[in-house]
Amino acid sequence: MQHELPFWFEAASLTTLVVLLLVDLVIVGRRPHVPSMKESGLWVAFYVALALAFGGLVALVGGSAPAVEFYAGWLTEYSLSVDNLFVFVIIMTRFAVPREHQQKVLMVGIIVALVLRGAFILAGAAIIAQFVWVFYLFGAFLIYTAIKLVMGGDESEEYQENRLIRSLRRVLPLSPTYDGGRLRTVVDGKRLFTPMLIVFLAIGSTDLLFAFDSIPAIFGLTHDPFIVFTTNVFALMGLRQLYFLLGGLLERLVYLPIGLAVILGFIGIKLILEALHENTLPFINGGQHIEAVPTVPIWLSLVVILGALGVTTVASLLRTRSQDESLPDDVDAAS
Repeated sequence: MQHELPFWFEAASLTTLVVLLLVDLVIVGRRPHVPSMKESGLWVAFYVALALAFGGLVALVGGSAPAVEFYAGWLTEYSLSVDNLFVFVIIMTRFAVPREHQQKVLMVGIIVALVLRGAFILAGAAIIAQFVWVFYLFGAFLIYTAIKLVMGGDESEEYQENRLIRSLRRVLPLSPTYDGGRLRTVVDGKRLFTPMLIVFLAIGSTDLLFAFDSIPAIFGLTHDPFIVFTTNVFALMGLRQLYFLLGGLLERLVYLPIGLAVILGFIGIKLILEALHENTLPFINGGQHIEAVPTVPIWLSLVVILGALGVTTVASLLRTRSQDESLPDDVDAAS
């Protein structure tokens, strides 16, 4: 649904978020280090509290409907972003990024991803405004993605360099090693780019590929470009600290793909139902709306998202804990 939030609120919100991101980038650039679990946990808690507070402000300014849409969208984007961390770990390992500079890589990559996602969101909003039938395509794609996740075809299992990165490797003069966190260095009197540039682009462009799943999903929950973009910002802002906080815990979330599949499949069905309800295609019901088709209320979407994440997280932790407890017995038996 498109909401009429006051222009001053949208402008002030976007300005504040941009300033917050820039301040975060300056802090990371001045003090490269590997954050402790306590530091990472406090930052994650701060960004989560900030998102919750922002949803409250949206409710005060625009009412409950846009606020619930924001919370549902933020939870969906955040859960999909957690899944992205698997790939970020692989990228960091593959490019052998020094641990003390991984914060900077993630921060710059996230900013690049937000710029690219912003353009994607504006294009998507313009298309949806003109062509409601695109929801058929979005819905079918999300259902296909959900099936692929359940069957184990998740792209996070293995990172492969996309065409942009492969092309840059052939064109750019690259140094063989890093030079701290610098993008340029001097080797034998020649000015070369360091591998850090490739890593920045790998994180940003790979996240854009993930947006092909997440952006249609969020448009299934709200049609408001402002809410769509802010849910993406809040989901990505805390991703850097979450990367260091979760660490090995990522491997314990064994049922996360199933939870994401439930969410994406549900939103895909919701989109198709909405497309049928607002149908304009001439070969379906003569181009007329199908009023008998129900539309899914946003509160039900929020319940499904919370339920899927809660159940899969608890089930994952219970399974991995039981495996850990049985490990000594297996070792004894083997000996």
